[in-house]
Amino acid sequence: MKLFYDDRQARHAPERELHNGEFVPYAENIERPRSIVAAMADWQPVRDFGMAPLLAVHDADYLAFLERAWDGWQAAGRKGDAIGYSFPVVRRRPLKFARIDADIGAYSFDASTPIAAGTWESAYWSAQCALTALDRLKVGDRHAFALCRPPGHHASHDYMGGYCYLNNAAIAARQAEALGLGPVAILDVDYHHGNGTQDIFYEDDSVFFASIHADPLTDYPFYWGHADERGEGAGEGTTLNLPLPRGTDGAAYRPALDTALGAIVDWGARCLIVSFGADTHSNDPISSFKLERPDYVEMAASIAALGLPTLVVMEGGYAVGDLGLNVAAFLSGF
Repeated sequence: MKLFYDDRQARHAPERELHNGEFVPYAENIERPRSIVAAMADWQPVRDFGMAPLLAVHDADYLAFLERAWDGWQAAGRKGDAIGYSFPVVRRRPLKFARIDADIGAYSFDASTPIAAGTWESAYWSAQCALTALDRLKVGDRHAFALCRPPGHHASHDYMGGYCYLNNAAIAARQAEALGLGPVAILDVDYHHGNGTQDIFYEDDSVFFASIHADPLTDYPFYWGHADERGEGAGEGTTLNLPLPRGTDGAAYRPALDTALGAIVDWGARCLIVSFGADTHSNDPISSFKLERPDYVEMAASIAALGLPTLVVMEGGYAVGDLGLNVAAFLSGF
């Protein structure tokens, strides 16, 4: 399996985030990719596919905001990371604001996703990393891994959140369709529901989205990922949410995985994108599942058994001391 990463993805380095009522050190830090890079060898360079694949998923005004946000924050004389504090929960509509504070609130759904000096650059190369890895499937490789950092599955067409700015899995899915690799399914196995990915494809019958995650009644992102969310309009039936309770271990996780994989096969996928989060591990500091390293090998082997060309994109995982070995274990299952 070819492995892809670009060190420009480490230039995104916020200092803090708002979590449970207090400012804490930013959990999605640069030690995460470093631990994964150190655990494996033979990393491949990332190519630049430009803005067109990003624009196939994200709103142009949103992308322009991400590019200018840090400069706007600095021009306003602000110190520290750019973080929103006012969010339009009803009647959200496109407006041209005169303050960067309003822009940040309009384009985000939480206060845990700050913008720092290198945020746009890292997010851009994270998306290019996914596209480069996907290109290996086009030339006949069965599997490829994109160490995407920042992660992406909480970001939607025109909003960021959950440490995510560009939706790498969705960008790769659209590109896979353009390359004739579809129909495409996305399997999200991060601890947290991939609300952004769901939102992007919720009314779209061309991409199947299955997610196994912590019950949103107890865990972030709370408002999405419930079992009765199945898609709307043309996309009705192409979303499958399998929420699980806190404390779920490998044995309890397996039936949900079997259900998701069966649904992907039944739907007729010819290409699979896996949003892989290692925050399901028992030592993860912000999550509450109890999967262990051997469970990742078994999980990946089950996915590989589908026989589909598969792109793995990195999402969460915050137990830095375990992260690299957990990712290596998962990839070994292929």
